[in-house]
Amino acid sequence: MAQPKNIAILGASGYTGAELVRLIATHPMMDIVALSGERKAGMEMRDVFPHLRHLDLPSLVKIEDIDFTDVDLCFCALPHATSQAVIKELPKDMKVVDLSADFRLRDPEVYAKWYGGQHDALDIQAEAVYGLTEFYRDDIKNARVVAGTGCNAATGQYALRPLIAGGVIDLDDIIIDLKTGVSGAGRSLKEPFLHAELSEGAHPYAIGGTHRHLAEFDQEFSAIAGREVKVQFTPNLLPANRGIIANVYVKGDAQTIYDTLVAAYADEPFIEMLPFGTAPSTRHVRGSNYCHIGVTGDRIAGRAIVIAALDNLTKGSSGQAMQNANLMLGLPEEMGLQLAPLFP
Repeated sequence: MAQPKNIAILGASGYTGAELVRLIATHPMMDIVALSGERKAGMEMRDVFPHLRHLDLPSLVKIEDIDFTDVDLCFCALPHATSQAVIKELPKDMKVVDLSADFRLRDPEVYAKWYGGQHDALDIQAEAVYGLTEFYRDDIKNARVVAGTGCNAATGQYALRPLIAGGVIDLDDIIIDLKTGVSGAGRSLKEPFLHAELSEGAHPYAIGGTHRHLAEFDQEFSAIAGREVKVQFTPNLLPANRGIIANVYVKGDAQTIYDTLVAAYADEPFIEMLPFGTAPSTRHVRGSNYCHIGVTGDRIAGRAIVIAALDNLTKGSSGQAMQNANLMLGLPEEMGLQLAPLFP
């Protein structure tokens, strides 16, 4: 029997790092051999995340104290800018899945515009493969570095990519109204995310086209269409821990839109098309690597609503990362990821 692959997780003390640990815990071909957590170095994962106390895990250490000699693949769950500085110092023959924004954008000038600084690892940026698994699967299999998508960006793309490619919607009239759980903002203490500040309300943010994930929409949708495509996108923060749901408003025939999506995702193990006229819910994908998509016609002729829901920490980030890692390591893509959603 083949030996399990040795895995390191950098930034394991954050939400996406903990989610990776949770998923890898039941993966038959991955062993966690190193965990980093700069501010919590020296601590045990059971003390940082008590829900993982049943697992036999390495202690958290600083990145410079990790021996990468026998590591087959490294997940990098660090903040943007920090991630590129760390990855360029890692062994050049080691496979890396980056969960930050550092390698998602192909144009260095676009990165500088949206992230406020020059990219410091352009050689790695040039080789990195965009990590939306269902659409870059063949490239990911042979990649050394894979750049995980933004969770909001992934949700919108699952709803729209086949429709843009199929030419079945008006490319100049696309609206994405998205709601997301607070874990997408990370684990650092921030006043707007305190319970008393966040609960019992919904909070639009990055209004008017300032959200950084718009750069991914611009890049990917324009590449598919062969011309510039710009969408209207407004994210809303919900008083919920997990989940993203995007209501996507488009011009086109609803049945044709539905049929196009059904055909595109017919063989995808983690994309579930709901019956026509049925809307998904974040509660039905919670804790899973599944994305549910529904299509409904509008009372205004020639318009439709496409609704996509996924778990931002799993399919939107750590689950997607593990799906990509499976491909990079020559393992079955679904391995370790077929956990049913948590309900209720």
